[in-house]
Amino acid sequence: MSRIAFFDFDGTVTTKDTLLEFIRFSKGKIPFYIGFVLNSPWLVAYRVGLISNQAAKERILAWFFRHTPVAEFQETCDRFAAQMVPGLLRPKALREITELQNKGFEIIIVSASPENWIRQWAESIRAGLLATRLQTRPETEGRLTGRILGHNCHGNEKVRRIGEAFNLDTYNEIYAYGDSSGDKPMLALAHHSFYRPFR
Repeated sequence: MSRIAFFDFDGTVTTKDTLLEFIRFSKGKIPFYIGFVLNSPWLVAYRVGLISNQAAKERILAWFFRHTPVAEFQETCDRFAAQMVPGLLRPKALREITELQNKGFEIIIVSASPENWIRQWAESIRAGLLATRLQTRPETEGRLTGRILGHNCHGNEKVRRIGEAFNLDTYNEIYAYGDSSGDKPMLALAHHSFYRPFR
């Protein structure tokens, strides 16, 4: 029997949005707050539906990380994964993942956050990962552009990425776990879906 379970990361497996926590970790509290105050018009525009989730995220990514060398960025991501991510994880979510793995489920983390600080943790628990990818420019010596490569892994893009990576018709059982409207298309794919189950 083939079994697979898809888990959203931020808010489902974790207690907080890791993008915000990563920015605070990498830049410090004062630059973090200044950056968000200065970019508040774009965040408000997103909240009221004037710009997309991707446009708002790219604005924040560009403000804090544009022109950052990829190697430097990844080193910070690895430190964040080692030092901060364990303290953000929900114990109930970890128990669920372990129980499913013991039943033979393949575990896939599906996240709108960049893959850079999730991959290390996902590999440590033997989980696959589908997440937002960041654009770089080789001509600028592999520096971040502040833009997302392709589409933000959110909403229907989660479904597209899953369909690109897996033939779901070959699975006898499909579970999905999420905590926001951006997870609902993914939850609809599953035979068994769970909304905010670990709170």
